[in-house]
Amino acid sequence: MMAEISAVTIYTDGACRGNPGPGGWGALIRHGNHEKELSGGAKNTTNNRMELQAAIEALHALKGPCQVTLYTDSEYLKKGITEWLPNWKQRNWKRKGGALANVDLWMALDKEIGSHEIHWCWVRGHAGNIYNERVDRLAQRAIPK
Repeated sequence: MMAEISAVTIYTDGACRGNPGPGGWGALIRHGNHEKELSGGAKNTTNNRMELQAAIEALHALKGPCQVTLYTDSEYLKKGITEWLPNWKQRNWKRKGGALANVDLWMALDKEIGSHEIHWCWVRGHAGNIYNERVDRLAQRAIPK
């Protein structure tokens, strides 16, 4: 008998003071009545790197294969993973125009998505979604002083 695959909802966000500059990321994993907050930061980074890091860390924290609904306010993250990634991989991790920015994180994210069934959702940032606002606060608080 196969184990039932868990359904989880994840909210992620990244933040940066200056771009590049010190940055933070936040993630919220919701499973039934359980919630887990994650966050971290980097001294010299970009907003896009923090958006990617949030998704990587949240997916990495899952204990096994899951059905994931992941909410992000980053069009870069959503379009990258749902539209651009297959072509980058086909071109050996390069864009049509040459080098791919944040290739290390895109490769790490590609590895994390492998064992999950993920529905990627874009949500407008700073528009009153309580969970998006919550992960924004986590990301802001994680920015190194």
